[in-house]
Amino acid sequence: MDEMTDKADPDRLKRKERPFTIIGWMERVSLPDLDLFGVKAKIDTGARTSALHVSEIEHFEQNGEPWVRFLTLDAEGQGDHYATAKIHSDRWIKNTSGIPEERIIIRTRARFGKRTWTIDISLSDRTNMTFPMIVGRSALKNHAIAVHTRRAYLISEK
Repeated sequence: MDEMTDKADPDRLKRKERPFTIIGWMERVSLPDLDLFGVKAKIDTGARTSALHVSEIEHFEQNGEPWVRFLTLDAEGQGDHYATAKIHSDRWIKNTSGIPEERIIIRTRARFGKRTWTIDISLSDRTNMTFPMIVGRSALKNHAIAVHTRRAYLISEK
């Protein structure tokens, strides 16, 4: 690319200077606002939105805003863990069978290795799925993340 093109696109220079963090196709992700640490997650760039396994969803209001209380599994997938979060939105998302379903979206901080940023997560019953959480491509966008498709746990412990 010539110098003229780089000057025309100042964001391109920023992207070139920023080193990528390479993560595995499977990692442990923490959601500190939900008091969930080390959740086993599949990094799924084929999915747009991240999803977390939940059940027993209960809507309530707090300070006039919609919130949700839900049951999820602890990081080891063994015990129950209740969490609450403010509802960010509702969104139609295609499930693994390609059928659209309306899901609650929460916005919360996620920790990937030593880095933390805010992501949107859909709340979904993932009972029959291998992973309690999937991390979609929108959660990785603009964070200089590359996914290694053959290796797991590059930034987290097994």
